[in-house]
Amino acid sequence: MLVAAAVCPCPPLLVPDVAAGAAPELDAARAACTDALGVLAAARPDRLVVVGPAEESGRGPHPEGSRGSFRGFGVDLGVRLGGNGLRSGVGTSEGPAAPSSAAAGRVLPAALPASLAVAAWLLGRTDWSDAPVEGLGVGEPLAAERCIQVGQQIAAGSGRVALLVMGDSSACRTLKAPGYLDERAAGFDAEVARALGTADVAALKALDAELAYELKASGRAPWQVLAGAAQEADLDGTLLYEDAPYGVGYMVATWS
Repeated sequence: MLVAAAVCPCPPLLVPDVAAGAAPELDAARAACTDALGVLAAARPDRLVVVGPAEESGRGPHPEGSRGSFRGFGVDLGVRLGGNGLRSGVGTSEGPAAPSSAAAGRVLPAALPASLAVAAWLLGRTDWSDAPVEGLGVGEPLAAERCIQVGQQIAAGSGRVALLVMGDSSACRTLKAPGYLDERAAGFDAEVARALGTADVAALKALDAELAYELKASGRAPWQVLAGAAQEADLDGTLLYEDAPYGVGYMVATWS
């Protein structure tokens, strides 16, 4: 049963070490993410599922303890998803350790995709210890129907479930945006913000996947996983943050 959800953006720039001198520009977004995680903790979940966009190599489940890093963004900073997790053979932030005898023959989890690494950093920043954590990377090609089914499966799992849903909206809000300026972007983002702020499950299910792809909105599939998980939950939504720094739509919302 889904008892709460938080929606956060997933740019690595949320991590101050990555943003460097530009870090203060996202202080308000970081503060909103911290507040959103507080809502999840207050719901007293039995488990927390983190869902975020991923390239092919990062798709699928990531158990608690899975490692990620921001080395691809020029920062030697490692993170780990959740608490102790799979300590044996996972390694430190400096790199993977040699497998211990207890881990011999064990298939170690794949490295976290960037979106889940950002989530792991957010959780670590707030010393999350309120429930076991697991991650799920979903790919852009995943059809809306399948996203909804995945969400339904998550909600149908045992116990009280909370979701941390990572993803950005359009990347086409300005001329300097990663996707250049697209006049459709502002309207798309406004509808997403409205849907997230009012827990409008039907609107999220109906998001145009092709338009989202054209606008480089990485959150489309994770948001539709949320829609599937929440369709029987009767949760209320609150929009905590909405802005488009760097021409990319970033939103923070809670459902509880």
